[in-house]
Amino acid sequence: MADSADSTDHKPATLGTFDYVIVGAGTAGCVLANRLSADPEVSVLLLEAGGEDDWIWIHIPVGYLYCIGNPRTDWCYRTEPDAGLNGRSILYARGRVLGGCSSINAMLYLRGQSRDYDEWARITGDANWAWRNVQPVFRASEDHHGGASEHHGAGGEWRVERQRLSWEILEAWREAAAEAGIPRTDDYNRGDNEGTGFFEVNQRRGVRWNATKAFLRPAMRRPNLTVLTHAQAKRLRFAGRRATGVEFWQQGVEKFAAARIETILAAGAIGSPQILQCSGVGPAALLREHGVPVVLDAPGVGENLQDHLQLRMAFKVSGVRTLNEWAGTWIGKAQMGLEYLLFRSGPLTMAPSQLGAFARSDPGQSSANIEFHVQPLSLDKFGDPLHPFPAFTSSVCNLRPASRGYVRMHSADAREAPLINPRYLSHEADRRVAVDALKLTRRIAAQPALARYAPQEFLPGAAVAGDEALARAAGDIGTTIFHPVGTCAMGPTGEPMAVTDARLRVQGLEGLRVIDASVMPTITSGNTNSPTVMIAELGARLAREDRRARGS
Repeated sequence: MADSADSTDHKPATLGTFDYVIVGAGTAGCVLANRLSADPEVSVLLLEAGGEDDWIWIHIPVGYLYCIGNPRTDWCYRTEPDAGLNGRSILYARGRVLGGCSSINAMLYLRGQSRDYDEWARITGDANWAWRNVQPVFRASEDHHGGASEHHGAGGEWRVERQRLSWEILEAWREAAAEAGIPRTDDYNRGDNEGTGFFEVNQRRGVRWNATKAFLRPAMRRPNLTVLTHAQAKRLRFAGRRATGVEFWQQGVEKFAAARIETILAAGAIGSPQILQCSGVGPAALLREHGVPVVLDAPGVGENLQDHLQLRMAFKVSGVRTLNEWAGTWIGKAQMGLEYLLFRSGPLTMAPSQLGAFARSDPGQSSANIEFHVQPLSLDKFGDPLHPFPAFTSSVCNLRPASRGYVRMHSADAREAPLINPRYLSHEADRRVAVDALKLTRRIAAQPALARYAPQEFLPGAAVAGDEALARAAGDIGTTIFHPVGTCAMGPTGEPMAVTDARLRVQGLEGLRVIDASVMPTITSGNTNSPTVMIAELGARLAREDRRARGS
């Protein structure tokens, strides 16, 4: 029951009326703006709280080092002190720029496993989400360097290429992984990603290929698409149970944009639940605590937060080049800059990880349940300088964590960062996987293929031994890999904790959808950016189908 028919207390200046109002120009929002505005009969407004993606470091791949943690491009959220991280609070980067996280993240093109999507179909009761049906959606927008095939598409907007550099230490790690029982693979995106190989990336000839370039910029030439930057959502407006548009701030001025057909939240796993809560849609007790009139008591809004916790193990090596010493001199930096300027290759094209592996933490796992990101570098923590000695980092994450966290409004003012607590390692199963993953990392480092480089573990350190000590070390070295999902999870109609239905409509309300990573009921077994592209592709199709069915 709503506390009031309309959750507004005053009427900001009306910008205008559009058929669709989309909140958030991140990965999902860019895709939605493109696909919905392709119909010349409808008008689309896209609101982005950040600015243009016109900073050079967005486009040079290694520029993620300057974008993450920078308020120019990042919301710079921090988690609450997390018991699973031994009381630490960590940076929780989210893109604050056109393209969202696709403008600041790792650029790795990964879909996950077929079982992920078959599980979504089972949870929702809707075969649209089964692997056999989402795989063609992935292919439709893909432009794979290898051309069209059974598993890949060509000619789409989402460019996928091989990385443009190689490292001897990474080749040796791959061989060591094979010696430890992890098979080689040349393609992680066929539905079964088990194996070790080099990641493919969303780049075009050594330049980051973000969602803005791929989807939004081509669509901005259309007269029926309006894009506003520096426009931060304040709250949704409702007439009874129907969403009628979005109130937002733009450079200090409050405005309102009306939605004739639908309002669509695409603000991500942090932004979308916060906007819903600030608008009166969420757990009733939380809303009343902050003086927000209840439009809909929806206990699942902001719950079910899932993320991949990476455990960073680092090893000193000798007799081989790593980025640490190359980037540690002005001559090395000049060489890297010149190579990129002339050839668009070399270390400046590096995604955060070049080599990966998907493996089973123990033989009892039914499929790969951990993922390695291996880098020819080391540092104490993100934002710190590289170490002055040659080293590599093997990060490993649990792909299917059992732990669940939350995102909750800190106040009724949407400009205040919400409370974020992933509750990492709060489930015993996750602590077991963490211990097993650290042991497997050590087994790989001890294989003959790496022996000639004499790897010496210094993070967390070889002296850390025994399951209890390793479990505690996981809390010391663990950090996010920036894959939050699940906070507006889809589910069957009537399921109390399901925020959206299988067609991504907010249950209990009209004229409102959520289409972004927050709708994942369970996290994918791999990096989450390209699955978000797929969700937006399919979500746009569902929105168009429903519009035609209504005859609007």
